[in-house]
Amino acid sequence: MNSLIPPLGMATLAFVLTVVLIVGTKETKQGKAKPLGWWAVLILSLLAGASFVAAGWPFDLVPKLVMGDLLGLVSAIKPGLKVPGLALALMAVLAWVGLTRRQVAVIGLILFYLLAGSGGSLGELAEKLRGIAENFAS
Repeated sequence: MNSLIPPLGMATLAFVLTVVLIVGTKETKQGKAKPLGWWAVLILSLLAGASFVAAGWPFDLVPKLVMGDLLGLVSAIKPGLKVPGLALALMAVLAWVGLTRRQVAVIGLILFYLLAGSGGSLGELAEKLRGIAENFAS
């Protein structure tokens, strides 16, 4: 099937979204487009983080390694505490610390990347993105 848009792949999508986040959060206006808003930054960082995990090897190595070590450390400190709870607490703290959009983009990208690699709802989002990319490429 000939397509107008060739299949890019998950790694390319993650790279493009990361570039959009970094360039689109510049505070000074130089181009025609306005800087990204707060919600756009959060949504794009969520999609970019899930795309990195959906890209597979070698991009999924970091969440697997960090989650294994972080889960061991967290369970040693407080047995009932889980990583999603820590992430939610981190998001609550970040909501009240005055960050720039670029700082939110970078922290959000890392946070959503690690959360998507740990499974749960964001892990399902990564799997759905992988499925969409495979269907789109065929």
